[in-house]
Amino acid sequence: MIKKYILIILCFANLFFIACRSSKEVAGITLNKNIKSNIRIKKNVPAVKIEIGKTKAEAFIKFAETLEGIKYTYGSASKEKGFDCSGFVWYVFNHFKIVAPRTSENFTNAGKEVSIEDSKLGDIILFTGSDATSGTVGHMGLITSNENGRITFIHASSGAGKRVMKSQMSAYFVTRFVKVIRVF
Repeated sequence: MIKKYILIILCFANLFFIACRSSKEVAGITLNKNIKSNIRIKKNVPAVKIEIGKTKAEAFIKFAETLEGIKYTYGSASKEKGFDCSGFVWYVFNHFKIVAPRTSENFTNAGKEVSIEDSKLGDIILFTGSDATSGTVGHMGLITSNENGRITFIHASSGAGKRVMKSQMSAYFVTRFVKVIRVF
């Protein structure tokens, strides 16, 4: 009988330690207050001004979130066929009749750069493609929240999800992070 109680106590203690370790790991990955990009842009990309008119960031992101789950298709900006990352962002801008670049690289010098810790809903987050040493913006998403340094963004993922989805910053994205730009 005593062995049974000891076994139960050990099981609960083990669960407690696993839960604590996991939450620290998650907090360590998603807390983005001190992230600085080490990426050197190797290509001179012209500056782009994006005129948003009266569009509000809240409406922009609300519409983007309606596209969650649509499949990833390289080179596409079609809701019916699927989106690549820049096709998804372009489609959202186009829905509001806002002229914006079609490729992620052409967003390199768009808007106003802001620090990741100051990022907010509607900001655009830029990454390199899968090669973090390329020196070229090759992936992008739209920030949906910054809750005390925990950044969440929506993007068309070519990774495991292969769809429009929300992601949090992870070690994978941190190594590819280029910058955050604001147009709203």
